Amino acid sequence: MSKHEQKHDDLPYRPCVGLCVFNPAGRVFIGQRLQGPEHVDATYSWQLPQGGIDKGEEPFEAALRELYEETSMRSVTRLGEVEDWLTYDLPGRVAKDAWKGRYRGQTQKWFALRFTGSEAEIDIAQPGGGHKPEFCAWRWEEIDRVADLVIPFKRDVYVRVVKEFRRFAAP
Repeated sequence: MSKHEQKHDDLPYRPCVGLCVFNPAGRVFIGQRLQGPEHVDATYSWQLPQGGIDKGEEPFEAALRELYEETSMRSVTRLGEVEDWLTYDLPGRVAKDAWKGRYRGQTQKWFALRFTGSEAEIDIAQPGGGHKPEFCAWRWEEIDRVADLVIPFKRDVYVRVVKEFRRFAAP
């Protein structure tokens, strides 16, 4: 059996980071997906910033890089992290298309950050490092609404992230 023919359950998880960025008022940055392998449902097109960890990269280093590459944000301070790695599986048809079918889903290290800059710093149309835009819209959202806005196969991870980071939502 070749790697491309591996059963879904035998595939590894893609190492990834997720970011819950709070503004001074205690709301969370959420972006509306423009495209990407997981963007398969227009109803649930919102998510928190996230992305892969490069070989040899530390998770928090990856988190800061991904945040910059998706939002241009650099003015942040670290508030906390989820101790565990949180995983989700991609539905079969999505897994076949995403990342050339090499992963069954993602395992994520989640970080909470406080945005300390001016909103003029946020640029999703021309994000940092010359990366292609991943979001077509963004807003500050109440943390308790976030899990209801994401694609259902990520919902359990988001419920846990909200539970862990709700304490940072106070202004």
